[in-house]
This record gives sequence, structure tokens and C-alpha cells, in this order.
Amino acid sequence: MLHAPAITPTLARFAVEAHWDDIPEAARQEAKRALLNFFAVALAGCHARPVEIALKSLAEFCDRKQATLIGRRERMDALSAAFLNAAAANVMDFCDTHVPTVIHPTASVAAALLALAELRRVSGVELLLAFILGVEIECRIGGAISPGHYAKGWHITSTCGVFGAATSAGKLMGLDQARMIWALGNAATQSCGLCECLGWPAKSVGVGNSARNGLWSALLAERGFEGPPEPIAGVQGFLSAMGEPPNWSCLTEGLGETWEIERNSIKPYPCGFVIHPVLDCVLDWRRDHPSDAVERVIVRGNPLLSDRTDRPDISTGSESQVSVQHAVAAALVLAKAGLDQFSDDCVHDPAVVAMRRRVEVVRDPTIATVAAAVELWTGDGTQHSRSTSAARGSPSNPMSDKDIEDKLRTIAGGWRPGHNIEPLIDAVWTLEKSTDVSGLLALTVPRA
Repeated sequence: MLHAPAITPTLARFAVEAHWDDIPEAARQEAKRALLNFFAVALAGCHARPVEIALKSLAEFCDRKQATLIGRRERMDALSAAFLNAAAANVMDFCDTHVPTVIHPTASVAAALLALAELRRVSGVELLLAFILGVEIECRIGGAISPGHYAKGWHITSTCGVFGAATSAGKLMGLDQARMIWALGNAATQSCGLCECLGWPAKSVGVGNSARNGLWSALLAERGFEGPPEPIAGVQGFLSAMGEPPNWSCLTEGLGETWEIERNSIKPYPCGFVIHPVLDCVLDWRRDHPSDAVERVIVRGNPLLSDRTDRPDISTGSESQVSVQHAVAAALVLAKAGLDQFSDDCVHDPAVVAMRRRVEVVRDPTIATVAAAVELWTGDGTQHSRSTSAARGSPSNPMSDKDIEDKLRTIAGGWRPGHNIEPLIDAVWTLEKSTDVSGLLALTVPRA
């Protein structure tokens, strides 16, 4: 007996039968924006310490050079490349966020697809369609168990990203409905990732595996590796095992009429998205008061802000990405919130350390995750207040296309001075015209 019959078959059939003509222009554009941002954040993280360690470990078992690693001359087998490119895109906490679920949707799906695209000839339209469908499925499954799933400690990017990667890869392979269900079953049994690992290299294991295992799930299904008929909504399926009363409407209501990719946000700052509205307030205030000394700060935000980022005592740059106290302190001391402000050096800056101790966090369930309010007291005893209802980068206050291009240009310039990133930007914006996307990742690789 099923909890809700035909959930998995409905999602699988939708993915199998969807055509490019079904996708509205707004969703197509958001997909390209997300991919452009993916390349930016993967370049930012491609030489991060967790990625370097994972690469050395996987290289011991890899003798096939099938796929490109973003920003690197090394090549790996396709599964390992999917793992490493997803980990690189997420390791700096600079990737996109699906606001209703706080899933970082692109890392898992894009990394799996781009690895597969180096094994089989794929057009730009096929890539974009598969990407949009993967994001749709992972976010709908995530929506069905939100917000309780994340609050319980599951890292929803990892647990749901594997479904997106499996769906998108299965679409590119041309799986029929039965095999797409098997792919989702293979993905369901590999779904894992813990919020306890946020701020630590271990986080990248879950994110990398969501791409790798999603791709492998589809490859297995293609060869006839069978799974149960209802892996998502079965009596002992994914939703039941997660122990969260599902919001059934999120799974199928409006399927094919509304698109989750349009609810995506792009990050201007390399830290947890719930910190972003706080940074907007603090940076705006600091620009208006460049020399005022700050004695005390109270941050008011959605309870998720406190649950995930109330971390005053940190010791590494990775931890700083999920510390609202650090983000506020660095922004006030340095008037910036870029990659350098979430580094080990900044964490140990005496002025930043002192400022972190002056920041308090207050939970307010009436405040949305994309909103925040900040109160600051300056040395003369004056209280200042700032608030925002929509963080920069959120769907109602989005970064422009040029903003995203500039984000990529800035990261590429700092990562490899002189590397010409313009061909990659042009290739992403014109993906519909491409008959073979296998060379896309090569545009990120520095010349010898």
C-alpha cells in the first residue's frame, strides 16, 4: 500500500515527456543565469583545500580521463568529475539558492550533466531542458518535506540534489518512464547529507555525492538496474523515511505550468543565503557611516538564521561562511563581504574577532528567510536601524545578468589573471545554438 499512489511515476513521466517547447522563456533565461553562476562559483572553489584533498584521494583509483575538471588541467572519470565539480561549486557557499527550500539546486545537477555531456554528444537545448527538469524535480521533492527536513539536520542540497542529478542525467540518456523510475529509486537509496557538517570539509562529501550518485543512478537504470515502483512515496520510501509529514501538493500541483527555476536566487556574497539580507543592511549602513565605531549590533531574522548561523566562536574560513556574527563583523570592519572576508586570515583578524563578540542574534518567526532587521549602536550612544524585505539576489530583488557576468569576471580575474572568460560567457548565453556542448568546460581551463 502506498502513502500517495503514483507520485514517482507522475514525476518520471513528466520528465520523460517534457519538450523544449514546454519551457517558458523566463525559465530558459533563469537556467542560463544559474549555469553562468555555476561556472563562477566552481572557479572560486576549484582549488579549495577540500577539493584538493578529494581530488588526490579519488585520483588513486581513477585511470580514465573522461571528463574535465572546472578550472584545472587534470581530467578524471566522469563520476569523479561530477563529484569534484559539484563540490567546487558549493565549497565556498557562493552558489545559488532555491528560496522556498534553501536547496542549492545547480551544483548537483549541472555537475552531473556536464560530465555526461563529455561522454555523449549533447546539444545546448538538450542540456538546458535536462537541467531545468532536474532542478524542478529536486525542488519539488524538497518542497514536500520543507522546512522540517532541513530543521531536523538534513542537508537538503545533498539529500534532494541526488534526485535532480538522476532526473537530468536520465533525461539526457533518453530513459523511458520505467527506467526513469528506477533511476529515482537508485537515487533515493543514496540520499544523504547532514547539516552538522556545514562549515567543515565533510559538507562537500554530501554535495559531491549528490552529483556523482545521481549520475550513476541514471547510468545503472539505463543498463536495467531495477528499483521499486514508488521509491519516493512508498510505505518505506524516501518521504516516509524522512519522518516529515509531506506537503503532497508541492510534488505535483502545477507540474509543467510553474517552474521552480524561476524561484531561484543568485548569491552576491560567499556565505549562507540567510545571512545575505543581514549583510545588505550592514553594508548599506557602513557605506553611509564609513568611520563610525560600532559598540553593539542586534540582528533580527527568521529562526533559520539562528538555527544555521548563530556561531560566534569560529576558527576557520569555512566556518565563517555559516556565521552571521562573522559576516556582520567583517562587513563592519572591512566594509566588504567578498571571498577574502570569509578566509582563515579574516577569521583571525583581531578587529574582526572583537567585533564578533558585539553581535547578538534574535529569532523572529514573522521575518521571512530573505528579510532581516539590524540595530546598531555607535560609540556616541546613537541607535541606528536598517531592514530589508528582500535580500539582493532573491527573486524579488534579483542580480542583473550583468551582475552575474561581473561576478564571473571578478572571480576568473582573481583566480587566474589574464584568463579570458568572455568566450565562456558568450557560450552560455547562446547555448540554444550549440549542437555539441562537450567543449564548454574546456573554456574554464587555463592554457599551459
